[in-house]
Amino acid sequence: MLVSSSSSAVLRRQLFLIRCLGGGVGQSHKKIRRVNCSSMVAMEADAEHVIRKITPLLDPIRHKGQAGKVAIIGGCREYTGAPYFAAISALKIGADLSHVFCTKDAAAVIKSYSPELIVHPVLEESYNIRDDEKESVSAKVLAEVVKWMERFDCLVVGPGLGRDPFLLDCVSSILRHARQSNVPMVIDGDGLFLVTNNLDLVSGYSLAVLTPNVNEYKRLIEKVLNCEVDNEDASLQLLSLARSIGGVTILRKGKSDLISDGEIVKSVSIFGSPRRCGGQGDILSGSVAVFSSWARLHVSSMKESADCNSQNPMVLGSVAGSALLRKAASLAFVNNKRATLTTDIIECLGASLESISPAES
Repeated sequence: MLVSSSSSAVLRRQLFLIRCLGGGVGQSHKKIRRVNCSSMVAMEADAEHVIRKITPLLDPIRHKGQAGKVAIIGGCREYTGAPYFAAISALKIGADLSHVFCTKDAAAVIKSYSPELIVHPVLEESYNIRDDEKESVSAKVLAEVVKWMERFDCLVVGPGLGRDPFLLDCVSSILRHARQSNVPMVIDGDGLFLVTNNLDLVSGYSLAVLTPNVNEYKRLIEKVLNCEVDNEDASLQLLSLARSIGGVTILRKGKSDLISDGEIVKSVSIFGSPRRCGGQGDILSGSVAVFSSWARLHVSSMKESADCNSQNPMVLGSVAGSALLRKAASLAFVNNKRATLTTDIIECLGASLESISPAES
């Protein structure tokens, strides 16, 4: 039976709307949550208000670590810049401690970028170990990360990770343990490649944030919803995607960033920079990790407040991270124009945050 292309497109759209009304792939046993498919439009987030609400004041009675401890899982012999960008951005925003768990080949290079980072050369790639060693080495890698795990407020998984099969298997074990320990995680870069092919690693985990770019988002849509990206109904499709992965928060990067946890859709459209230098996604992942940690503390302390009680801290952290990156990129572009680099944007993070939420009252 032949079907015209126009009929095929209509059929795909009908199936997509059915999935939206059904509340997610493989979740027919759950109560159906209906949405108005014809009028789903992302609401622009009041990002500066969110930043002011969740950013803690600098207080002399606080001790080291209370403003945030993050860890980056990534960095291999080919890619050392990405984990550095994510880790140093977290510190520039205000986290107290930033760790990087990387391969031995990457460790010395990352250490040379900054003495501020705590670098752990514990990850291994398959070229460096024999087949008969893989099981014992994998257990050792997991043990080395796990002994630090309870200290972290958030993990950033993926910057500069690479796609070595053995390394990805080790990181899968780390993700499972983090999930069992209720440690929040931001998944970016090659971490998205990993979870797209192993959705069980994040499915149903409300403390996970995925930060896909256009190509990573396309792969997620094809994998989860089995259809093409629909830019006309972008908000509705993002809502369906987040719901289908069990309520993870997804920050879809683009001209306007769209953020959804399967319940709401927010957009951040603050003007950033026309300069698209590589590495800005790494700044974003480090930023979201810190802001999500702060948002969790804020929401926890305001449980009795109607203003905050129903808000997802991972969504708040994503809104804040997106907005601050855009503010910093805009400021860096004013100063450097075409010469703007990721390092210039990182240097503008502090001033951009201070302009919104001063460190001292």
